[in-house]
Amino acid sequence: MANRFDSPNAERDAWLASYTEDILDPDLSIIDAHHHLWIRNEVPYLLREFADDLNSGHNVIGTVFAECHSMYRTSGPEEEKSIGEMEFIAGVSAMSDSGAFDTQAVCRTGIGNVDLALGDGAKSILEALTEASGYRFRGVRASICWHEDQRLHNAAPFEHYLQNDQVRLGIAALSGLGHSLDIWGYHTQLDEVIEICDAFPELRVILNHTGTPILGGPYRDHLDDVKAEWLKGMTALSKRDNVYLKLGALPAKFEHSAPDAPPTSEAVAHAWQPWIEPCIEAFGSDRCFFESNFPVHKNWVSYPVLWNAFKRIAAGATAEEKADLFERSAKRAYRWQD
Repeated sequence: MANRFDSPNAERDAWLASYTEDILDPDLSIIDAHHHLWIRNEVPYLLREFADDLNSGHNVIGTVFAECHSMYRTSGPEEEKSIGEMEFIAGVSAMSDSGAFDTQAVCRTGIGNVDLALGDGAKSILEALTEASGYRFRGVRASICWHEDQRLHNAAPFEHYLQNDQVRLGIAALSGLGHSLDIWGYHTQLDEVIEICDAFPELRVILNHTGTPILGGPYRDHLDDVKAEWLKGMTALSKRDNVYLKLGALPAKFEHSAPDAPPTSEAVAHAWQPWIEPCIEAFGSDRCFFESNFPVHKNWVSYPVLWNAFKRIAAGATAEEKADLFERSAKRAYRWQD
């Protein structure tokens, strides 16, 4: 589903606000394990905007910031500019902890960015990211998305990024410091993720966005084949004990009861459950956790509706499993410190 709005966020927000739901299980503790803060096209999504979403009804007790090339330094060596992003989240975390925004533990931990192709040279940048973040830094995200079809977005600097010798030296430096590696890649690249898990068994790998099955472009008319290939790869990956999985951020492909209205949590849950349930079955609730991917997914769904959808998907889980999926597994993955 394409972004409905080229206009400022006020119009989008009014559209989302035109549909509301009661909050399901409002006392359930939630760690939002993947969100961004940024200014895009001169429109901010910073702590004030995020706080409005966090305070919309669900019991969000903390968040994990995911790198998004936000607030980089504008001077100094190129490889050090990403340090600015961790300086930024340290400030956001302090603002949240001040109580001024009525939020809890926003950016308590964060995933940063470093050019892993620096090889051994990545170590000094990783150490600088840790210090700049006020020791909130937990690891690096590698966006490896790459596909030969030009209709799809290539996020990686080059094809087969994780197989590059210098990148692997950078990963070794990351692992040696005890940090984790978040990976965002397409379902067609799951074999490359498995290779990294096997090559670095001590490395904590956190796969983003439910393994990102491609549901558009060249695969639009072959969704059964996508499901089969994705499930095969995810099942194989689940056999690697050093992998955690973020659940969410799937494409917005579902039927609206009212096409011009925002989606209901029932519609989102119905569309996403066939992808999320097999993941929980394969990985177990102790290695899976939910993510909002806000503000990216705010282009078509509101924060309270999204978390209601996750709660619907997890409705059949035990209390212990829900505690894992919504809070504890994220805390384990990101070495959370209360």
